[in-house]
Amino acid sequence: MNKLRVIIADDERPAREFLKSILRKFENVEIVGEAENGADAVELIKSLKPDLALLDLKMPEMSGIDAVRLLRRSQLPQVAFVTAHDEFAVQAFELNAVDYLLKPVEHLRLAETIKRAVERLERDDWRSVESEKLRRVADVYDDAGRRELIDRIPVRQRDEILLVPVREVAAIVADGELLHITTVARKKYVINYRLKDLELRLDPSDFVRLSRGTIVNLSMITTIHPMPGGTYLVTLKNGEQHSSSRLQSRILRDRLLHI
Repeated sequence: MNKLRVIIADDERPAREFLKSILRKFENVEIVGEAENGADAVELIKSLKPDLALLDLKMPEMSGIDAVRLLRRSQLPQVAFVTAHDEFAVQAFELNAVDYLLKPVEHLRLAETIKRAVERLERDDWRSVESEKLRRVADVYDDAGRRELIDRIPVRQRDEILLVPVREVAAIVADGELLHITTVARKKYVINYRLKDLELRLDPSDFVRLSRGTIVNLSMITTIHPMPGGTYLVTLKNGEQHSSSRLQSRILRDRLLHI
């Protein structure tokens, strides 16, 4: 019997190692690749053609759902999203019968996912069925996420909590588990939060990710300067400058630089 060929995508190395340690216990599974972001996961899927992709739901620059959206139906493997407990995500997955795994992933639950993937692959129409399920779950999850958008960011300073209006935020830069927030008035704040989690709470029509560790307010951008290698240097109204990654530079071109 052929082994189930699996790839893993998660931006946190310990999470990937933990998942691999469990997968190695299954004799009918072969781990063929791993990625630390959505963009690399898309390329792995295209080149390796795995049977099953275990995709972290929330990854910097490109989420698991965003990665799936970039694949044509003919390129689509079986997909199971891996996530910390997320009420809206779980509801969306269960409503549309899309497989998911809650962190920390349990052996028995992963065994169920593998069993279902093997069974589905035996059906001739599995790609068509799964593609429609994933399309629906993406729409439902997007709608749920939009209902949780915030307009203020709470920042603790000594014995009080400041509420920083999102519209005044110029940039948010990650430094480990800390986020450095700067405003158009050049005020600076630090909060303990993950960038990919905060990004989900910001209106995507107002903010854009420049790189793995930087998000900026679109209304604060004054100039975009092309750099060697197809990247950009972005200048904000408060004088800050931030570089865009190669992946996000393509998104910037499509979103801002075309009339």
